[in-house]
Amino acid sequence: MASMNRLYSVVAVADRAAALEWFAVFFGRQADEVIGTEALWEVSDTAWVVVDEHTERAGNALLTLEVDGLDEILARLAAHGIGHEPVETYDNGVRHVVVPDPDGNKLALAEAPGS
Repeated sequence: MASMNRLYSVVAVADRAAALEWFAVFFGRQADEVIGTEALWEVSDTAWVVVDEHTERAGNALLTLEVDGLDEILARLAAHGIGHEPVETYDNGVRHVVVPDPDGNKLALAEAPGS
């Protein structure tokens, strides 16, 4: 039976070198793999965020990553001068915030209640 096993979400950027610096701060580490021009960060056993230079498509990504320790992550980003939109708390208790990258891609962080 055919199956789909992994998710690779590509974030198009205009300036690869600058983006790799920004994403290293965002994820708190350098890329886990670099394949050709693609830099890959493993976010789970079956999901990767891929950063690649595609100037004509830059700024159009919207990703949501479930996290633990949202406040710690936001403090780390702030210490590196990376801002975010206001943190929202949904009716179900999920806390959600959008962190735009320099190209305007929107990387959302969501934390479940009790995390």
